[in-house]
Amino acid sequence: MKKVLFLTGTRADFGKVKPLIQILEQEPGFEVFLFVTGMHMQYEYGLTLLEIERCNFSNIHTFQNQTKETTMDLSLAKTIEGLSQYATQIHPDLIVVHGDRIETLAGAIVGSLNNILVAHIEGGEISGTIDELLRHSVSKLCHIHFVANQEAGNRLIQMGEIEESIFEIGSPDIDVMASEKLPDIQTVKDYYEIEFGEYAILLFHPVTTEIEELQNQLDVLMDTLQESDKNFVVIYPNNDLGSSKIISQYNRILKPDHRFRIIPSLRFEYFLSLLKNCEFIIGNSSAGVREAPFYNIPAINLGSRQNNRSKNSEIINIDYSKKEILKAISSATKSVAFDASIEFGKGDSAVLFLNTLKSKQIWDLNHQKQFKEI
Repeated sequence: MKKVLFLTGTRADFGKVKPLIQILEQEPGFEVFLFVTGMHMQYEYGLTLLEIERCNFSNIHTFQNQTKETTMDLSLAKTIEGLSQYATQIHPDLIVVHGDRIETLAGAIVGSLNNILVAHIEGGEISGTIDELLRHSVSKLCHIHFVANQEAGNRLIQMGEIEESIFEIGSPDIDVMASEKLPDIQTVKDYYEIEFGEYAILLFHPVTTEIEELQNQLDVLMDTLQESDKNFVVIYPNNDLGSSKIISQYNRILKPDHRFRIIPSLRFEYFLSLLKNCEFIIGNSSAGVREAPFYNIPAINLGSRQNNRSKNSEIINIDYSKKEILKAISSATKSVAFDASIEFGKGDSAVLFLNTLKSKQIWDLNHQKQFKEI
């Protein structure tokens, strides 16, 4: 019996790992555990722990990793402490982490320093800001890499990772996106009290390395969206430094306007249905460069946060200029035919993940990593 511990700190990473957890829970020979922390535990962001509990997974452990100081380094330290204590209790054979969050880094640190195999979902990718530093740091601390595509795998090889530790499975959220079981759009609108016919989605996160520019970015964005004639479903940002300022602006400026429906968080499947049926998505979320092209939805990507994340030429990449944003909104609402993106897999990530864990090869990987010269 192999014990596999999944770490989740945000609604986004849970959407990615959920299909992997589900398929592993059904497989004899594996015992699955969840360490739930971060945004999931915060009422301000919708207490998404409730969504995880509705899945009825066998072993869910919760941990509050936020500190009064709310700085990322202290939250990282607290997460390491809490996860280390839990790992000592259950003795996992494998810790699975995703992406580029501080919780991800905590999982990689706890695993590598306690001689526990660590698997990283979607390593080897590039983006703007501190996220890229975190993602690559996690990769160097992990033993197993489940990448979305060959390009990401090649970057890991450039970083000195061995080919035998890299497995191309695609992006696990594609499994959910391609599902025929997504809720219909009217069910979503009724549940979240969205009264618009046509609408766009705003999903904007703070960029921690540009925190001094955040207010100017918000001023331009708020002014531009108010001038546009579109309806918007506005979703809260993640809980990085600067998120409270964004939320304050939403509630002060956008909330009184009937064209804006502000929602702290959505169930992942409900968000996908909302995205699939919107006019366009605007902001700096990975959803604009990953999920939107899969559904042929126009995406307006603002600023540096997703720099070089995707080579899809149909994504509209612009800076914080009122004129350019209004122009992009106008062009994004025209009839645009995207090629469905296969850049991040074909919807079989969970099966590929399971088959890898069922192989003897994965468990024989050396815990002692060494840099491989190219």
